[in-house]
Amino acid sequence: MIAAVVIVVPLALFLLQDSLIFFPRPLSESARVEITRRHGFAREIVLRSEDGKQLHAWHVPAHAGAPLVLYFGGNAEDVSWMIPEARRRTPDVAWLLINYRGYGGSEGSPSESTISADALRWYDHAAAELKPQKISAFGRSLGSGAAVVVASQRKVDGVVLVTPFDSLVEVARRHYPFLPVSLMLRHQFDSIGRAPKIAAPLLCIAAQRDEVIPSSHARKLYDAWGGEKRWIELEGAGHNSTDGIPAFWQSIESFLKK
Repeated sequence: MIAAVVIVVPLALFLLQDSLIFFPRPLSESARVEITRRHGFAREIVLRSEDGKQLHAWHVPAHAGAPLVLYFGGNAEDVSWMIPEARRRTPDVAWLLINYRGYGGSEGSPSESTISADALRWYDHAAAELKPQKISAFGRSLGSGAAVVVASQRKVDGVVLVTPFDSLVEVARRHYPFLPVSLMLRHQFDSIGRAPKIAAPLLCIAAQRDEVIPSSHARKLYDAWGGEKRWIELEGAGHNSTDGIPAFWQSIESFLKK
């Protein structure tokens, strides 16, 4: 019996890891039309990936040449909720709210490799077509991995990471200490390995009571960062309640203005 458990549990977790990491949120046509109706200032942008998949994002414009934020959301996030929030909080900053594959209007299935490649494609499109004065990368939770990839391979003027991790391997090791997660995990997002070579300024926002990615993981990433950096730990906040703390948007607004 013990031998069966030792074999079956790791095998089950290995086979099910995609569903444990990613929670796609596709957007129905009726929902897309309603978002467009309610937020007429936002426009949809569609790209094609190298393998022919449709990639979808929402562009929240500001004035001509305004700085642009590339936004990468959490693992269960429909980024369209950020449309009015971005406009209200930072009216002089443009945003590109990016849907991973399987999320919003993007086709396909998410993975570390597709999220990373698509993030770079979105950066290149934004730089060439939107022509912003500056580009910053903003990553929340899972999206911190995408933002770090962009910052490590493209020129960015700032990086905002909210409840980030050092690597998914270390987070998984915390939750499954009895398993050889470094050998099992297909999506490792080794942000801490990239961090020392990134010179862009960082705003790192951690949640004091984060039950999903304890703030110690964010702190390790922060300590390894190669550029100028600022640490904010939101007292009393959990992984999904950061936005309700006044210092959350205050610190982001101040950082982006610089």
